[in-house]
Amino acid sequence: MKYKDAFLVEDLFSKDIDQKPTRDGFGTGTVEAGKRDSNVVVLCADLKESTRAEWFEKEFPDRFVEIGVAEQNLATVGSGMAAVGKIPFVASYAAFSPGRNYEQIRTTIALNQQHVVVCGMHAGVSVGPDGATHQMLEDIGLMRMLPGMTVLVPGDAEEAHKAVIAAAAHDGPVYIRFGRTASPVFTTPETPFEIGKALPLWEHDKPRVAIMSTGTLSYQALLAARALASEGIEVSVLHVPTVKPLDTETVVQAAKRAGRVLTLEEHQVMGGFGSAIAECLSERYPVPIRRIGVQDAFGQSGKPEELMEHYGLSATHIADAARSFGALY
Repeated sequence: MKYKDAFLVEDLFSKDIDQKPTRDGFGTGTVEAGKRDSNVVVLCADLKESTRAEWFEKEFPDRFVEIGVAEQNLATVGSGMAAVGKIPFVASYAAFSPGRNYEQIRTTIALNQQHVVVCGMHAGVSVGPDGATHQMLEDIGLMRMLPGMTVLVPGDAEEAHKAVIAAAAHDGPVYIRFGRTASPVFTTPETPFEIGKALPLWEHDKPRVAIMSTGTLSYQALLAARALASEGIEVSVLHVPTVKPLDTETVVQAAKRAGRVLTLEEHQVMGGFGSAIAECLSERYPVPIRRIGVQDAFGQSGKPEELMEHYGLSATHIADAARSFGALY
């Protein structure tokens, strides 16, 4: 069985597939969430254009707060607003939030279980020429360790839109990771999204490897799956937009069918999504696991596509890893 046509766009592998940055989903999602609930507010740390927070400001100027270059205040003001019944989305680059204000997120938001949605923009090496200081590669690990924190990593702009709306209706603190670079929109408005649920994208009765991915790398996983299938090597692809709470049932089922797991993330290989999968399976169904991600290194300046190749995150590298991994067992 190939990819699920009902869930994905028809021209999934076309060169003309629509491409948008996941941060666009933040912009459209907050506007829709704001229309649904007058308690939704957006706070930004002097980055309203690049985070797409200005889209909300144009619709609801009285519900938008410009904090300025003060990410610690961004978190604490958001927590205070949540304490009086608002639903704050606090937006900045992930390098600064949660990178700079982790203590405030931990103490004022997570410890108090306030319903604040922390939105980390421009995460990963695909930020490109901004370089290592702005290429946040540790945020998933930081945020998933916080008690009670939900962690979402949407795969495309359409799913990011849904994640924002779901986060507005969620109970408790949420972290959502967004990217800067345009990436393929491989889901549709009809594609299901639910916090805590994984989505099988490519299935086979007897896959040699189960590829589990989060964020925009799930599209690269699909490209790899198609290339492998053309060689007679069947794999499955499981897209996991909720890193915490993890869909342990679906993860274990996929591991049982394949017997080996390959994880993908645009993040440090230690402490992030792959670690979450490894922790889950080590306790529930131990299988051989390989983790693809940034291998204990910082980012660097370059074009997004060059950096994805350099750090081994492209479809070509994923397919090579699946071939060699599958041949070992």
